[in-house]
Amino acid sequence: MERNEEYAPPGIDVGTPSPARIYDVFLGGKDNFAVDREAAKVATDAGPDVPRAARENRAFLGRAVRFAVESGITQFIDLGTGLPTQGNVHEAAQALVPDARVVYVDNDPIVLVHARALLPPSDTTVVIQADARKPAEILGNPRVRALIDFDRPVAVLMLAILHFAEDEEARNTIAAFRDAIVPGSLLAVSHSTVEGHPESGGEVVKAWRNATVQIHSRTRDEVTALFEGFDLLEPGVVWVPEWRPDQPGEGTRWMYAGVARR
Repeated sequence: MERNEEYAPPGIDVGTPSPARIYDVFLGGKDNFAVDREAAKVATDAGPDVPRAARENRAFLGRAVRFAVESGITQFIDLGTGLPTQGNVHEAAQALVPDARVVYVDNDPIVLVHARALLPPSDTTVVIQADARKPAEILGNPRVRALIDFDRPVAVLMLAILHFAEDEEARNTIAAFRDAIVPGSLLAVSHSTVEGHPESGGEVVKAWRNATVQIHSRTRDEVTALFEGFDLLEPGVVWVPEWRPDQPGEGTRWMYAGVARR
């Protein structure tokens, strides 16, 4: 059963939709409240396949992590962690490299509550509460600096997070991490768009109009431009399910994805 507002952890705002909790609704999770489910319904009424897009995004995360490990990278910073029900970065990475190191970052306090319950004490995985739009606070965090060796390649994951930032904020976040990581590092991005649904996309975006932050849809060209200073890898910026799929097939057209090398 879904969470009851009466049992919300202290400090959690149950009156305003949260992007992390709306995403949790799409994934079939239970860490959400009535206000989040109402917002999610706005999206699914206009775009019934939006929950499928969320699942495809989780699958892309797994493929991106696997690609990073195959490229020799064993350090990960996941911005906008959210409340996934399965397929966490540390699970995907440590299944291949048991001592892979993972930093989870989210600005929603309920993510920390969820993470503390989900993650056992570990020397290889930490969770911090921080805003991706303030990269200096993340890069300067002592727990991040203690776990991540920035003299070695790092995979930075910005999945379904940059569309909650204004143009300048998104560029500044990417630039800060680009300058902090060494050549050979990777940047993985997924980003919402209405280009695949010009008639209904605007209605779907309204699901976040009263949330703590709103979605900024971007075009393929605009998402591609976010990779400035990186070498975009094949197949470039494509629909999420088309980025090096395990099995070919039709997918949704709600999000773009790309991976680039520093």
